[in-house]
Amino acid sequence: MKKIVWTFGLIAGAVLSAMMLLTLPFQDKIGFESGAVIGYTTMVLAFLMIYFGVRSYRDNVAGGSVKFGRAFSVGLLIALVGTACYVATWEVIYYKLAPDFTAKYAAAAVNRVKQRGGTAEQVAATEKEMAAFSESYKNPLINIAYTTLEPLPVGLLFALGSAGLLSRKRRVTA
Repeated sequence: MKKIVWTFGLIAGAVLSAMMLLTLPFQDKIGFESGAVIGYTTMVLAFLMIYFGVRSYRDNVAGGSVKFGRAFSVGLLIALVGTACYVATWEVIYYKLAPDFTAKYAAAAVNRVKQRGGTAEQVAATEKEMAAFSESYKNPLINIAYTTLEPLPVGLLFALGSAGLLSRKRRVTA
């Protein structure tokens, strides 16, 4: 099980990390909203590895049949490895390559409120909220927590779906 989890988890993590690093130079052109779409699309593609990992476990280790709990645990472990790679890559990017991220993110959030016709009070509230966010994001533990919450729910959904699909007993027709 360990080999399957590490192999498929690291493949998922490599896909997530590579896309993050590839889009970094184009961050200003892409924008935060389009970046989120690209990011979550990449997460879906990367976490397809959960399905293939659980299927590999079922077929190669479990003898063709796996219970839901075991299939879910394999999928969840793959998601955790991929998420850890994602978080590690982001930490390097944030602290070494893009230390101005929170300033750009805050400015984009305030600008979005202005473009949507927000009142002066709404703009001020967003500025205050973004200042608090920027300050809290300097704490590495909070930074890691926020970053973990991006891919992990997607991986969790894939682990549940894969376990549901792959743990069913197949009827053999003669």
